[in-house]
Amino acid sequence: MAQTNNNTNKPTPLELSIQISLSGLSFCILQRDTNTITALKEVDFQKKLNPIEVLDALKHLLNTEKIIQNTFSAITVIHDNELATLVPKPLFNEDCIADYLKFNSKILISDFIAHDEIVTNDSINVYVPYMNINNFIYDQFGAFTFKHISTILIEEILHLEKNSSSPKVYVNISQNHFETVIVNNAKLLLYNAFEYHSSEDFIYYLLFTTEQLNLNPEIFHLVFIGNVTKEDALYNMAYQYIRHIGFGTRNETYNYRVAPKTDHSNFTLIKSL
Repeated sequence: MAQTNNNTNKPTPLELSIQISLSGLSFCILQRDTNTITALKEVDFQKKLNPIEVLDALKHLLNTEKIIQNTFSAITVIHDNELATLVPKPLFNEDCIADYLKFNSKILISDFIAHDEIVTNDSINVYVPYMNINNFIYDQFGAFTFKHISTILIEEILHLEKNSSSPKVYVNISQNHFETVIVNNAKLLLYNAFEYHSSEDFIYYLLFTTEQLNLNPEIFHLVFIGNVTKEDALYNMAYQYIRHIGFGTRNETYNYRVAPKTDHSNFTLIKSL
């Protein structure tokens, strides 16, 4: 989705991407002419906030980070929440957009509902963005694009797995929540998001989900991306139950002034550029 106005600022080679969730936010800046990511920062809220508190945190970030006060030629906002569902494109009817969400998400009558097209999967991603964030970004910067995190995950993982013939279970780890994308033979089998508070929660949701698809933990490959390392409890818990475990890669060629923590961290943020 794109939100635009009549901003006529002269284009610059700088592009900004901001990812927003109730448990944290992150941003990166790309200098397109040198293919260099000049800034990359994460803010962990330590607890789950509400959208009003998240907006306050974003305002504080913009007021204190001088590098984010530049003029940008392109801005992308990534909405990271569980309020999303996929609809096959041939069945999508925009007049019924709220109906697609209400069966598996708690939505309000006042919620604005948006949608992204996922071309690689011939589907429409229907979701609820944080409109207070969108309105603020619009007031501050003018024209920008916004997407749901699952749109980026599904597009990028299907691209990475386009020649694969074996089942892969991707988990994108964030603080207190994770997204799961399961593919087989280059086709999407499932997307879902879960909230967790312990490694036991994590492995329960993961094994339950794969069991519903009749995937054998002795056979499928589990691929970690996001905020996770071999030393983390989630990895160690999964290692006890799943035979094939590894880490994904962003598979990009940017230069960095400050490198990301790993080749699989900040996956959706950097892939949105």
